[in-house]
Amino acid sequence: MHLSRRALLYAGLATTATAALGGTTAGCSVPNGSTGRNMTLWYWTGGLSDKVVADAKKRFTDVSLKPAQIGGYFKSKLLTTMTGRAYVPDITGLKGEDMASYLPNAEQFIDLRTLGAEKLKDQYLPWKWAEGIAPDGSMIGFPIDTGPVAHYFMPEVFDRAGLPTDPADVGKEMDTWEKYLAAGERLKKKVRGAHMVIDALTIYQYMIAQGTQRYVDEERRFIGDHEHVRRAWNVAIDAYERGLCSRYQSGTPDGNAAIENGLLPSQIGASWVAGDLKLTVPKTKGKWRVAALPGGPANNGGSFLAITKSCRKPELAFEIVTWLLNADNQTRGFTDATLFPSTPASYQQEAMRAPDPFFGGQATIDVFGPTAEKIPIAYHSPYDYPLDQAVSDELRNVNALGKDPRRAWKDAMAKCRRIADHLGVLT
Repeated sequence: MHLSRRALLYAGLATTATAALGGTTAGCSVPNGSTGRNMTLWYWTGGLSDKVVADAKKRFTDVSLKPAQIGGYFKSKLLTTMTGRAYVPDITGLKGEDMASYLPNAEQFIDLRTLGAEKLKDQYLPWKWAEGIAPDGSMIGFPIDTGPVAHYFMPEVFDRAGLPTDPADVGKEMDTWEKYLAAGERLKKKVRGAHMVIDALTIYQYMIAQGTQRYVDEERRFIGDHEHVRRAWNVAIDAYERGLCSRYQSGTPDGNAAIENGLLPSQIGASWVAGDLKLTVPKTKGKWRVAALPGGPANNGGSFLAITKSCRKPELAFEIVTWLLNADNQTRGFTDATLFPSTPASYQQEAMRAPDPFFGGQATIDVFGPTAEKIPIAYHSPYDYPLDQAVSDELRNVNALGKDPRRAWKDAMAKCRRIADHLGVLT
């Protein structure tokens, strides 16, 4: 059974931070007190280009670079190892969805500014760079990839509904969520059984991602009941009440069949969703195009590399990190592992501008590149995920179980306040 990158991401998000440390890992860094001749790099499957990592082993001969792909819940294993202060990796990946929880513990990592990171800042997306900065101003995360979000659509089905079919026209005529829902109404009337969006949660999550705030602000105050959250909820509920949301679940056989049959001709998702579509619905090759996301740019996904305080050769480690993540190698990361670069210089390289047959020969970088460059700098709190889960669960209850939306909102806010109180967030 193949698992899509979307499914793997959701599975990782759903795993709790108390997951057990399972098994042993080959190639871990040497224990404290040894010579440090080995330098270990921890990452996860698909987290870096394996070809680029293999080339790094050959390139940096002053040390024996030992890459290790860590399975299971990466964050739990890393934190357990760091707490034990033995066999700690010299260089480690930090998943983007976990980044906010690492920042308050920045002292466990080397401040990359002390190694010259600031000199490279202009080569990376500003918002992505900012996500690796701790509250005390230190930099612990060096940007790997990003996940700019776009609107995937089937022009043949859109044409049957009397909707625009050219990517530029779709982006222009559906540049707001209200216009997107209006297009969904036309689709529903013209194409029997078709739905514009798979579920209400999709709209909600990407509207939240388009903003600069989530559920907790910099003063540790709960803001999950503020206008930016309430508006995203209301638009999602509007889509549900107008019958524009399907009852299919993403990644299921029924959902994939609906996509193949043109009943879900609009998909909102990050750049890596292109790989999901190619894997799960290969028969739709050539039937897709990519347009700008309604409502403005957003990001979903992307990670970092960090150097731990256990590293005995931080200058060399930083040289390895910056080589792995320079523009040329990030382009290779895109072609090898669909890791969308955090280096804008990559967007003009031939490998990224190649026409994609799955998308009818469209050069999708013309959509994803400008989106990545326009994503706003946002504040991410370590407490956002459990609060988002409470709201998302209630939206699922509405979409799948028919729960009254007003009751669901009240229950979501009650759950959020209980969680916030437990976490010490001001309400």
